[in-house]
Amino acid sequence: MIAPAIQIGRRRIAEGQSVYVIAELSANHHQDFEQAVRIVRAAKEAGADAVKLQTYTPDTITIRSELECFRIAGGTIWDGRTLHDLYSEAHTPWEWQPKLKAIANQLGLDLFSSAFDPSAVDFLEQMEVPAHKIASPELVDIPLIEKMAGTGKPLILSTGMATLAEIEEAIEAARAAGGTQIALLRCTSAYPAPAEEMNLRAIPDLIRRFGLPVGLSDHTLGIAVPVAAVSLGACLIEKHLTLARADGGPDSAFSLEPHEFREMVTAIRIAQKALGNVQFRVTRQEESTVRYRRSLFVVDEVKEGQLFTVDNVRSIRPAQGLHPRYLPFVLGRRATRKLEKGTPLAWNMVEGAASRARASGE
Repeated sequence: MIAPAIQIGRRRIAEGQSVYVIAELSANHHQDFEQAVRIVRAAKEAGADAVKLQTYTPDTITIRSELECFRIAGGTIWDGRTLHDLYSEAHTPWEWQPKLKAIANQLGLDLFSSAFDPSAVDFLEQMEVPAHKIASPELVDIPLIEKMAGTGKPLILSTGMATLAEIEEAIEAARAAGGTQIALLRCTSAYPAPAEEMNLRAIPDLIRRFGLPVGLSDHTLGIAVPVAAVSLGACLIEKHLTLARADGGPDSAFSLEPHEFREMVTAIRIAQKALGNVQFRVTRQEESTVRYRRSLFVVDEVKEGQLFTVDNVRSIRPAQGLHPRYLPFVLGRRATRKLEKGTPLAWNMVEGAASRARASGE
């Protein structure tokens, strides 16, 4: 069976393929274009496959208002601020984005973005991005999903806060609008997200339910959760990248610094190699150690005709003698000849063992 896949640029993204690692730039540029460029370069050096932006303005994602419903609350790191104020600080200027894409492409990185309204989709299409992404809060914006899917580009749907019914509705809308390459990201929309709320076992369940490539958009601290996600079948990992958390900013608290991002990528690659295949046989690296398994040896001098007992035959290392399973058969039988201590036991040394030797093939 061919694994479900999407194709972004030259990369086929599917379970069993090399995990596609996305560095999220988000607001870590601090409204400094050169800082944004440095983060793109750091993403390349850290081993990312792609850089992701966010395409909105404060006025396309919300409105300026001091009403209570527009003020952030609930124990977040942004409590007390209005949505418009936060997004004024966090947005990535649109005029930067084609330039950042050119730089990323020169470095061999894909660059795409989360669009937050139809005008952003049109803008990104003019940039010729290789894919589109729906952020978790926008998963319920069905017209936006339909517009993205209608481009024919691969579509990544982040599922933070979503019920199964909402995920199903988003997928059906994307398919009805012409989307043929769809991937899901497991996500917990908390900033930072506690590990105990990640519920990574949802990843194989999403794969089973929807038959789509599934990854993780991660806002936890550290690198353990993305590595665990890979072991459960995640084929995309998205993580925020900053040059230094000490620089501050809306996203810095749950972003990785470049050396940490590199450690994450290395751990992901090792974890994926370790998953391997379902097999139960001696591996190439084990071939040299098979000889040190246990087998039956004469452990004390045995005269011709003497009985084999637990005192003169034992299962020990290495593996030159008979298989340990034959110890009950050997005990109580007589030796066909004199045997020195340290002799690996063979069938021709055991009286009456000819028929057993033929049956065993040893």
